[in-house]
Amino acid sequence: MGVFVITSKHIQQLCRIVGRENVLATVEEMVAYSYDATNMWQHLPDVVVLPQSTGQISEILVFANENRIPVTPRGGGTNVSGGSIPIKGGIVLCTTRMSRIIEVNKTNLNATVEPGVVLQDFQSALAQEGLFFPPDPQSSAGCTMGGVVAENSGGPSCLKYGVTKQYVLGLEVVLADGKVMKLGGLTPKNRTGYELMMLFTGSEGTLGIISRITLRLLPATRANKTIVAVFSDVAVAGETVTAIIASSVLPSKVEFVDNWTFEKFRGLLPDNILDSSQVILLIQVDGLPQTVEAEAQQVVDICKSSAREVRVAKDKEEADRYWQARTSHFSDISSRAHTIVNEDVSVPRDKIADFIKISQESAKRYDVPISFAGHVGDGNFHPVVLTDSRDKEHYQRALKCVDEIIETALSLGGVLSGEHGIGLEKQRFLKKAMDPLAIDIMKKIKDVLDPNHILNPGKIWEDMEK
Repeated sequence: MGVFVITSKHIQQLCRIVGRENVLATVEEMVAYSYDATNMWQHLPDVVVLPQSTGQISEILVFANENRIPVTPRGGGTNVSGGSIPIKGGIVLCTTRMSRIIEVNKTNLNATVEPGVVLQDFQSALAQEGLFFPPDPQSSAGCTMGGVVAENSGGPSCLKYGVTKQYVLGLEVVLADGKVMKLGGLTPKNRTGYELMMLFTGSEGTLGIISRITLRLLPATRANKTIVAVFSDVAVAGETVTAIIASSVLPSKVEFVDNWTFEKFRGLLPDNILDSSQVILLIQVDGLPQTVEAEAQQVVDICKSSAREVRVAKDKEEADRYWQARTSHFSDISSRAHTIVNEDVSVPRDKIADFIKISQESAKRYDVPISFAGHVGDGNFHPVVLTDSRDKEHYQRALKCVDEIIETALSLGGVLSGEHGIGLEKQRFLKKAMDPLAIDIMKKIKDVLDPNHILNPGKIWEDMEK
């Protein structure tokens, strides 16, 4: 992509497309769009545009493509891969003002939404109809549905119910040249041609901008129980997870929280247990009441063989307090250091204990603090290394530790990202994590759909710029 300069005439043209009130062009207005939920990346755009319709998105992309202006799609900005950072400047196209829930169809178990709908608001609307959308990223209070699809988001419930791609029935996508394409439909079965929807589900905004989404839903479960198990050893907790899954019980959630976040559990668990333990497993089973009772008891029996304390939440209020403590992990860890490096890797379930042990050894060798949390039931870990970017020597040690943790996950048969995506964060590892032929094919797809490389440039590949 050649050198470009956004002029006042360009901004005037964008104002004509979306209205002056939907164009932000001062530094004070744009700074909030220069970063995401990481704290490692920041770059100001040249202008922020907030369209309110598919037609406006189309006009913006026609204009940007003709003028070779980079366009960085953005929703709530909650991603933690650097994926929504406008690293090349240009236009940030933010879809948060396209926030209508167009339809919830209880008979067909589907819903159609605009990309700016906040996931938590969507879940609340579904709950009123006795329905739910299983993918539940921890950023649900701020993340938007366009980002959920573009990142193929996951979360605790994905252990049992699967990730976002299993729930996408139809998409409306605006391509780089402004053309609008409709994919999929309303039916759960659709074997018509290539699965083009999957190109855009998880594409991180590099192939098109999602402007409308139709999703498959499920009836809300009738019953659930939360089991809390506290362990003195991290690796033993990992082995217990493997044992639970191998026992033929498939919980809806198995979450892992280490002692960096134990303060949130004060008043819920005995202080003497918390003070001398390393890990809490939060486990939820759901389904029909009689099935839940039996499976919960089976999980309790397995945990009791190695845990220091095992409890079953007596009611929804107690269970909600446990899960709220888990949800607070990221913000709690963020408050402990000037800089945190929050990673996202997945390993096979039978390698969970190995991954934890080796990662702990890496942190000890580099003399940096490390915290573990994650959706451990499906092997998806979020190791967090605490550091301070102002201390160059400590920061470099932290980054080397993180690199080693990622290498460990790959060596154990794991993957580079379970749910956060590649963005800027993991470009340097892509060649190690994917078949070179697959990378080459993905680049060719990018060339076909976005020949001028205006959409989210600088992401996924280190050498993608033309």
